Amino acid sequence: MIQRTFSTTTSMITKKQIWNLMSNVDQWKNWDTSVEKSELKGNFETGSTFLFKPKGGPNVNIKLIKVLPYAYFKDETVFPLAKMNGEHWYEETPDGLKITVTMTMRGALSFLWNKIVMKGIVAQLESDILLQINSAAKN
Repeated sequence: MIQRTFSTTTSMITKKQIWNLMSNVDQWKNWDTSVEKSELKGNFETGSTFLFKPKGGPNVNIKLIKVLPYAYFKDETVFPLAKMNGEHWYEETPDGLKITVTMTMRGALSFLWNKIVMKGIVAQLESDILLQINSAAKN
């Protein structure tokens, strides 16, 4: 198993603002320039899936494994002999909203899929979360 976490705390936005941004999957391309296409099939709830296409990359199907509105969601992407999970926490603290994202790769070929996919995601976590905060603050 390979796991990486990034966390930051901000007073710029509320749980509701970040949740509205993140749960509106179809609009991700409007604020994230690395996304070519994202399309939620159903509602943003446990068991739903969405199609995700990064710019220059292939279409990927992602499943929402667990959704706790305004607090947490976990998604899963399945690769040959590996699974990648993204966990997203939104916690109110005395210092502001704490946003934590943990990426985990499991399976026999986790080392390969980490190199091909997850390593790039992890490298962008800090800038992606700052982009999310700035985008959510506009709403």
